[in-house]
Amino acid sequence: MDLQIAGNTALVTASSSGLGKASATALAREGANVVMNGRTQETLDEAVEEVREVASGDVVGVQADLTVKEDVERLVETTVEEFGGLDHLVTSAGGPPSGPFMETSDEDWEDAFELLVMSVVRTVQAAADHLAADGGGTYVAITSRSVKEAIPSLVLSNSVRMGVIGLEKTISTELAPEVRSNAVLPGAHETRRIRELVEQGVERGDYDSYEEGLAARGESNPLGRVGDPMELGNTVAFLSSPLSGYINGVSIPIDGGDSNSNL
Repeated sequence: MDLQIAGNTALVTASSSGLGKASATALAREGANVVMNGRTQETLDEAVEEVREVASGDVVGVQADLTVKEDVERLVETTVEEFGGLDHLVTSAGGPPSGPFMETSDEDWEDAFELLVMSVVRTVQAAADHLAADGGGTYVAITSRSVKEAIPSLVLSNSVRMGVIGLEKTISTELAPEVRSNAVLPGAHETRRIRELVEQGVERGDYDSYEEGLAARGESNPLGRVGDPMELGNTVAFLSSPLSGYINGVSIPIDGGDSNSNL
């Protein structure tokens, strides 16, 4: 299926690994020019080279720390200078530390808010006018299914990520009709974090092999498995395309039906 975004420009934050990288890959495969972002230059360079192998458009990397306002502004400015505009924005960020409420410090809360909420606020503020230009564009927030259903021992993710959903819903009206804004809520996908947890289980003797451990993590899911990151990436690319042109202001779980939430 041609998503009709070839030649467009997309910026994907926190895309040197995981679901951000999968989203950048999906957009690049469709012919979009993609700017990838990460905090560590070496890791970012490796990710850019991997995405270039499957890309139909140009792919560049821009190192930036999303918790630093000046870095965020430079990231957006560099994207516009490199490709002459910005059509699609995808925001992602690594997960905050796990832990129960009573063991979470003020500093933990402040760090999580900076990473998960203020990074998005600043990126969208810097990108909004560019997204609205030349016929308009799209914004997709990658958050977590924890905004639909609280996950034990993830109080920071359960609480703070709700701010991103409130922002996404608000700007879906304030920036419309030029910019469509949506969110995806991933469940368990085979990202580096999941791989590390499974490998630790193998080392402890919980599983005989990585394949057995990965299968065990997906047993409770209605589809019987964890997700492939590209399944989420492909959804992000679709939401960035004109084929999803009447989808705006929604939050879509990408979790194989794992959540018990009715809405």
